Amino acid sequence: MRVAFVGKGGSGKTTLSALFARHLAISGAQVVAIDGDINQHLAEALSPGGGSAFTALPLSAGVGEIKDYLRGQNPRIASREAMIKTTPPGRGSRLLRLLGDDPVHTRHVQHIGGVPLMVTGVFEESDLGVSCYHSKLGAVELYLNHLVDGPGEYVVVDMTAGADAFASGLFTRFDLTVLVAEPTRKGVSVYRQYRDHAREFGITIAVVGNKVTGEDDLLFLKEHVGDDLLAYCVHSPWVRAQEQGRRTDGDLEPHNLRTLSELRAAVDARPRDWDASQRHAVEFHLRNAAARGDRSTGSDLAQQVDPAFRLNDSLLQLTEKEA
Repeated sequence: MRVAFVGKGGSGKTTLSALFARHLAISGAQVVAIDGDINQHLAEALSPGGGSAFTALPLSAGVGEIKDYLRGQNPRIASREAMIKTTPPGRGSRLLRLLGDDPVHTRHVQHIGGVPLMVTGVFEESDLGVSCYHSKLGAVELYLNHLVDGPGEYVVVDMTAGADAFASGLFTRFDLTVLVAEPTRKGVSVYRQYRDHAREFGITIAVVGNKVTGEDDLLFLKEHVGDDLLAYCVHSPWVRAQEQGRRTDGDLEPHNLRTLSELRAAVDARPRDWDASQRHAVEFHLRNAAARGDRSTGSDLAQQVDPAFRLNDSLLQLTEKEA
């Protein structure tokens, strides 16, 4: 299952992404966390004591090699230059299994705080005035487009802050989008933006309230979010101590642990809609092709869509045999 964490900057989405990924890993589930935020803080959140620095290759630094691997023998993709972030797989493409023995996971995954992590990479000085951060997120979109993940397998992505995630089709790649909202007017304003955009594409949003200090905060969230409110987190002295580098006894507070369990139950209850995923992938590929992709590559990128190819559960057995 693929889970995106979104929200206003400072809402706590990176902290909650890390807590949820660690919650899954501790349970023994297969999980990959991806830092897709322009502010790359997920590694620090996974290892708040600073004991582990992320040194693996960022996805954006190896996007050419990722394209070469994924396109495989697909005759519809002539070269890495002709492959854009939205290019869907087809017959001859290489598919990925979560944490499989392949160059993508081998080169880009590092265990931080017990969680396998990949990062998109920081916004370099050479990018200023030249490119937007979504060019780095393209590697994540390619990864998810070619990933065949099964039950009990999780990809947790810490997305860019605010409604900026709608600048690419990546927002349609998830089974559940978790919006982290503080009980403030600014906190719920991002929710309204996401809700309105998501409805257009049938994207499911679950809201997790954060930094809730009392009944008034909870009532505020219920008033402005309604039935989309899944659960909430209370102020966490344990998290604060971790972020300050102080050693603490015990674990996360019982209420916040229950929230993580409720979130996992909500994710597990979402069946994968492979047909919708395929439809969204093709739609946004054609949008990108018409907007700029055809001009930038000098190709008719619509021809990359293989009408006879479908990602579905039957490919799980095929990729397992190949592995």
